[in-house]
Amino acid sequence: MEKPDLLWWQTAVIYQIYPRSFQDSNGDGVGDLPGITERLPYLADLGVDAIWISPFYTSPMADFGYDVADYTDVDPLFGTLADFDELLATAHGLGLKVIIDIVPNHTSDQHAWFLESRSSKSNPKRDWYVWRDAKPDGFPPNNWLSAFGGGAWEWDEATDQYYLHTFIPEQPDLNWRNPEVVEAMHDVYRFWLDRGVDGFRIDVAHRIMKDPDLRDNPPKPGADGNFKSMGEYEIQHHIHDMGHPDVHDVYRDVRAVVDGYDPPRVTIGEVHIFDWEEWVRYYGTNLDGMHMPFNFTLLYVPWDAAEVRARVDELEAVLPAGAWPSYVLGNHDEPRLATRFGPERARLAAMLLLTLRGTPTMYYGDEIGMTEVPIAPEDQQDPWALREPELGRDGCRTPMQWDSSATAGFSAAEPDDLWLPLTADVTMVNVEVADRSDTSILTLYRRLLSLRRDRPALHLGSYAPIDGLPDGVFGFVRSHGSEPLSVVLNFADEPATMPLQAVGGTTPLISTQLEPVHIDGGRLVLEPNEGVVLGS
Repeated sequence: MEKPDLLWWQTAVIYQIYPRSFQDSNGDGVGDLPGITERLPYLADLGVDAIWISPFYTSPMADFGYDVADYTDVDPLFGTLADFDELLATAHGLGLKVIIDIVPNHTSDQHAWFLESRSSKSNPKRDWYVWRDAKPDGFPPNNWLSAFGGGAWEWDEATDQYYLHTFIPEQPDLNWRNPEVVEAMHDVYRFWLDRGVDGFRIDVAHRIMKDPDLRDNPPKPGADGNFKSMGEYEIQHHIHDMGHPDVHDVYRDVRAVVDGYDPPRVTIGEVHIFDWEEWVRYYGTNLDGMHMPFNFTLLYVPWDAAEVRARVDELEAVLPAGAWPSYVLGNHDEPRLATRFGPERARLAAMLLLTLRGTPTMYYGDEIGMTEVPIAPEDQQDPWALREPELGRDGCRTPMQWDSSATAGFSAAEPDDLWLPLTADVTMVNVEVADRSDTSILTLYRRLLSLRRDRPALHLGSYAPIDGLPDGVFGFVRSHGSEPLSVVLNFADEPATMPLQAVGGTTPLISTQLEPVHIDGGRLVLEPNEGVVLGS
């Protein structure tokens, strides 16, 4: 049977790189683009198909690159445009696609656009950002809150108005209702497409269009003043400060820009929306919106077979015909996978991620079992942590652990000069050690990635859940032509036994334990937190 006409990003596995932390090439303790280029052979050998690189643009680094001061240049901390071009050419030579971050909701307050906008009320770029007068009592225009704590409006003494910032004050929001802003941002997309990038991950994609009347957000029931138990930001229903329905027109236009290039490119949106009907609209009415909104539901679901199955089945039910799903279990904003789940469950999570229907995105270091690093208050770097310490994200952004040396092969700098500290278990949790083990989680990832690439059922096939399995077990069949594969995952902390006939497969292909699967008289026996893939 011929393969369906799928695009590269539909069969790909994406690997996220946080550039500050992947590889330092010049010994300053911070990762950079030449360092990424140096490590690309590792990624090709691992078996991923594409890399997504978090922001490397010119930036004051108030939010580590998500405060962009120039969308069309590389910050000297990370290298130069020539370094990026070399990275791109090397990646393509190894068969790897390159996806870069776009940050459309806001710029840095040091961006030339904002400096002009802030210079006077009559400046031609004044309306490129969201400026408003104070209320008669001097208070901000509405009750909107910053996602990083405090109010979302900053008073500007020089021009006697407030400007909107969804995040920190150093990140003023762009006004996407201004056609000049739209065209300027389309030119940013074109700049990188012309250089040859293969796609974009769009930061906080759902936030760029707000209520044009700037109405107050309503409070959540019982939230009056209840900051400590809920977190200040969570006391409101955020229905007016993001996701206005005309956001979909924006992404239809972005899609038209991107689809004008050949070979095909991809747009993937960071959409933190958990109402399925609202989330699915980001594909566009006629699948003419973003190619894929990230699906974050498995990041937050209880680690339970029934709960995980419910979210997968819900996604499959809500997807329009032809829409392609995605799955994420870790990224630069969330605690490390191995810390959230523990080492055995992290192996099960790897099998889940790489066998579900859709495009999976891995986070650097998860393939070796990197854990969350406790960061002392005085060492916190994350601007969110500086405002709300318990919400800091530094612990999942620490340097990649390549070997057992003092700086884990990440840098020639002294350990105390690394931008973030290493985990205490670095001598045992690193690529070099994992490479020497036939049972390491790195070996598991490599074999899962190889199996996924070799078996069309896993990268092309349909999804159907398996009913009638023991409590704590989630199973599903991936089918493509005459090649069905069964995936059976034991989420429980005790063994599970079931008839092979019930799971629909008889030939074990891989176990999360990388040991022979236990089959006893026609019955499949799974150890606690063990998963298997079986062929017929």
